[in-house]
Amino acid sequence: MQATVPMSPSKIVTPGLLLLVLPLFFLMLLAPMGWSYDGLSPGCHLYPFNVTIRSDRRGTCRGTHMVYACVGYCESSAFPSRYAVLVASNFTHNITSASRCCAISKDTKVRVRLDCPHGHHHDDIEILSARACRCDMCRKSRY
Repeated sequence: MQATVPMSPSKIVTPGLLLLVLPLFFLMLLAPMGWSYDGLSPGCHLYPFNVTIRSDRRGTCRGTHMVYACVGYCESSAFPSRYAVLVASNFTHNITSASRCCAISKDTKVRVRLDCPHGHHHDDIEILSARACRCDMCRKSRY
């Protein structure tokens, strides 16, 4: 029978192990500082972005405005279909899904002024911008 000799802590933490662990430790400390609140919070949120509208392919008249979109994710689920669904689908619809998508619940019209060269004229165009978002039933027509 062999006797086991307990190792001292100085023998467990070697300089090589320290070189591997210390950079990971510092990365873990510094990483949360670079994250934005939006990136960490779950759900469906308003997201601002600039949109540029052009009057033609050459961009003769153009205007830029900040608008909002709905981005994020919503909970969805899938489960085995009920027997009645299986019979109605001739046993081809094995899985039923309940999907929810991040969608605009309230919108607003935003006027974008198109500036033309040489000050000829200014056209105003109305576009839609999200004002509020929510998780709602996914509809093919939206996407």
